[in-house]
Amino acid sequence: MSEQLRAYCRQMRLGNLAPMIEQVEYRDKQQFVTDLLELALKQREDQRIKSLIRAAGFPSLKTLDGYEFTPITFPQGLTQEQITALDFLEKKENLLFLGAVGTGKTYLATALGIKACSLGRKVKFYRTADLATTLVDALKQGTLSKLNRTLTKLDLLILDEVGYVPTSKQSAELLFSIISSCYERQSVIITSNLELGRWNEVFGDDRLTVALIDRLVHHAHILSFSGESYRFRQAMSRSRVQ
Repeated sequence: MSEQLRAYCRQMRLGNLAPMIEQVEYRDKQQFVTDLLELALKQREDQRIKSLIRAAGFPSLKTLDGYEFTPITFPQGLTQEQITALDFLEKKENLLFLGAVGTGKTYLATALGIKACSLGRKVKFYRTADLATTLVDALKQGTLSKLNRTLTKLDLLILDEVGYVPTSKQSAELLFSIISSCYERQSVIITSNLELGRWNEVFGDDRLTVALIDRLVHHAHILSFSGESYRFRQAMSRSRVQ
């Protein structure tokens, strides 16, 4: 690949075509250029998806392949096919995953988030306690408005582990503000090991908790997760093998 051709590629923002030229079979001029540009576009899209996944901050990478939906009780009007097709994103609906520790709530939330990224959607994953801390720090540093603008640009916000750590009054109010901003504008997935009636134990203020739940469940599907802990089953399986 000549330096002149490299310069043209940079000017046209085509990236480095040199490795791709070797991958495309030449039959005629039009076919070669078409196939080369298709390959360049595909690689650009692959890089965009990888960037979206990195920016989302998932704790690990999970896919829907082989995920066991049997322990999940779906609400009326929602099917497994609809949730995996991300229909809720188009409708700006929320998903609430409620159930015991280790029953696959975080796994499914992550897998859905990664699929959303693969479709070009902007996603952010937070453990709820971490987001609460981030919001309080941003308020102290004067960067809360900037953080809020970033979060409002998302297509999907995932809040994991609501209920593991009680929040302060200030952080509860900031979390409420974020969830209120999402209302009817973007989707939220929340995982929690606490039933909704006990969320006041986390947020402390009964009135704020009721208002927060009201906004979440208005356009939401609540999925109940049951069964043994997935991690416990894996550990027991390994012990039997040994």
